[in-house]
Amino acid sequence: MLSSLGHGSRLARAAYVFAREGAFVGVDPALLPPVLRLPLAFANLIAKRDGGGLAGLSRAIDRLGPSYVKLGQFLSTRPDIVGGKVAIELERLQDRVAPMSRETAVAIIEASFGMKIESLFESFGEPVAAASIAQVHRAEVKTDEGMRAVAVKVLRAGTERRFARDLADMLFAARFAESLTPEFRRLRLTQVVETLARSVRMEMDFRLEAAAASEFAENSSNDQEVRAPAVDWNRTTREVMTMEWIDGVPVTDPERLTDLGFDPPALARTLIQTFLRTALRDGFFHADMHQGNFFVDKEGRVVAVDFGIMGRLGRKERRFLAEILYGFIRRDYQRVAEVHFEAGYVPDIYRVEDFAQAIRAIGEPIHSRTADQISMAKLLTLLFEITALFEMTTRIELVMLQKTMVVVEGVARKLDPQLNMWSTAEPVVGAWIAENLGPLGRLDDMSRGLSSLAVFLANAPRHLEKIAARLETDATAAVIEAEHNLSRSVIYFLGFATFVCVLAFLWYHW
Repeated sequence: MLSSLGHGSRLARAAYVFAREGAFVGVDPALLPPVLRLPLAFANLIAKRDGGGLAGLSRAIDRLGPSYVKLGQFLSTRPDIVGGKVAIELERLQDRVAPMSRETAVAIIEASFGMKIESLFESFGEPVAAASIAQVHRAEVKTDEGMRAVAVKVLRAGTERRFARDLADMLFAARFAESLTPEFRRLRLTQVVETLARSVRMEMDFRLEAAAASEFAENSSNDQEVRAPAVDWNRTTREVMTMEWIDGVPVTDPERLTDLGFDPPALARTLIQTFLRTALRDGFFHADMHQGNFFVDKEGRVVAVDFGIMGRLGRKERRFLAEILYGFIRRDYQRVAEVHFEAGYVPDIYRVEDFAQAIRAIGEPIHSRTADQISMAKLLTLLFEITALFEMTTRIELVMLQKTMVVVEGVARKLDPQLNMWSTAEPVVGAWIAENLGPLGRLDDMSRGLSSLAVFLANAPRHLEKIAARLETDATAAVIEAEHNLSRSVIYFLGFATFVCVLAFLWYHW
């Protein structure tokens, strides 16, 4: 009860901030459940008159603090929930806060390692970047080859407590929203908040981010055009992560890249193909591919940093992505529709032909444009809008993939406004299709199937024992329940008979 009051009071404050900043101005009441239309009218009544709408939404989120900035950034990956325009506005939210002092960071590092800062680093500088969860310092370590520069990421003080409270409030609000209408339940708002909570918890354990960077580097070890910084595991804990310092040019500056002799259009192709290759080949991709997380080193390689948010795709999802993209390239809408049904993403109550017709409505306008005007990310966004009409259950991993594609495509087009997305993607997608869905791929699928069957048969006796034990337990429970019900029936019957006898006795003597 007290926790509900706490959630309610904090959410009421947040709702007031959103309303006051005009975040709900322009929202169509017809799109909301009837129960929310009166609160919407009240919210617009108290809104400031000096501008609202999307600008008011950003102001409100900034006022509410880091947890809501994270939520806003995360919801920018869900245009199916907030709409395309809102998603674009939320992408602009900057996760930047005033840095904590160097002394506070040093105290956190020393507490985490149980030793003085001088024992870990030869030098430790002032913060060079700060966000809601962590901040980064430049430091130096002594090696056999001499002094080496490193980047030290330090967890901000009080972060876990603040995020835990705010995320609990958001989960309370999501559950309430899902109780209002089936549409909110279809969007799985509770799952959205739970996914955000898991993501934040993983971001706050730098051992996991270091492991992600290491896995990405291992997967890309044979790629000539991309790499990840090396992790210094001896100077990494839950609260502190130490990595190789990257001296490179940010991809945000195409003119400087050109002046230094690099080829921005080639770098744009590298970014797109790296994303698709890691998603399809490895099933493990960088899911925060904004331009601040990529640099070009002196050898011309793209260096990725910040591995706090990563995406994973299972084999089924990778096949789904490849066949969807390839189907649109070939204008094979029937096959694109079949892939959705084979993956179990669209309910069987709908016909494949009807779904193919809806997909054609997306594909044909795209094919009437020139290649450099076609947005692969826009295509997937429209696809998810169509699937809502067919009650397709939201797949978080696919939406994260779509969002990442939106971001990386935007970064690539800043490097090369004439980028041909399809010719860039076709070698990677086509190679994956040929390898995994051709004859060799079919043999591999058969081998996987036989391997799974062998594992199942090997474990069959144990599974049968579990089933037998479960049935025996259920049977015993059923007997106990039956005996209990019988005893209860006898008691009820005796009570009822006694009551009737008393009534008969009173009536007779009366």
